[in-house]
Amino acid sequence: MIDDTDRHILHILQENARASNASIARQIGMAPSAVLERIRKLEKRGVIQGYEVKLNAKKLGLALTAFIRVGSEERVGSTQTGRNLAQLPEVQEVHHVAGPDCYLVKVHVPDNESLGQLLQRFGAIEGVSYTHTVLVLTPIKESAPLPLPEPHPAS
Repeated sequence: MIDDTDRHILHILQENARASNASIARQIGMAPSAVLERIRKLEKRGVIQGYEVKLNAKKLGLALTAFIRVGSEERVGSTQTGRNLAQLPEVQEVHHVAGPDCYLVKVHVPDNESLGQLLQRFGAIEGVSYTHTVLVLTPIKESAPLPLPEPHPAS
């Protein structure tokens, strides 16, 4: 179970994964060693899965973002096609979804030509039967933080 202290730590880490234990401890009124122990327990339980740096795709020459709906001929419940799609370096996310499509895939590529080449590679993956591509014009919100309930104020 996640208590208010854990929730508070998670809020801080989602805002800044580089926050030091001492900084977190000052914000929540605990000893740094106690914060470290809680973080280690959250990691061990799989609540914290890792720490990542968020990069600006456009500034790295990856100006085009697209979501690709993928149909698959694989048997119901299999996700091998999705695992194969996930191996492509341009692919940021692969979601096995309900509905007429089997997967929803998010990609970043430099331009339309690169997207066309990537779609050809999608088509070469065993099990892929079709793709429908949606180009992102302007991202309004891209966020990794999960919407955690706010911790209760300390009494």
